[in-house]
Amino acid sequence: MLLLAFALLLTTALFGGVLAALHLRTEPRPPGPIYGAIHGLIGVAGVVALLLALRGPPRGAAMGVGDFGRVAAALLAIALLLAIPIVFVRLRHRRIPGLVIGAHAMIAVSGVVILAAYTLVG
Repeated sequence: MLLLAFALLLTTALFGGVLAALHLRTEPRPPGPIYGAIHGLIGVAGVVALLLALRGPPRGAAMGVGDFGRVAAALLAIALLLAIPIVFVRLRHRRIPGLVIGAHAMIAVSGVVILAAYTLVG
């Protein structure tokens, strides 16, 4: 289950990177809302899978990463909370400020990197 969560969240991060690059284009039209919805649904599925995986036996304590799973889950939950204003602004067909996208991406990528350390150890 942990590998599934990691794969889903890596896919979400890749998709989010593409969306951010498309958003930063000089053309006035950002990508359609369906792409953001897919990005969000995969991200939510990844966080749910991670939370389910964390219910299992503890891992990584011998390597010093025993709490990384919970830290990653907390960071990814914060990234999900930061996505709520993005959704509301996007539903109003307005352009999302780059600072909001950057904050969301920074926290989400931090969670994925910490999850990578947790998943790939042991």
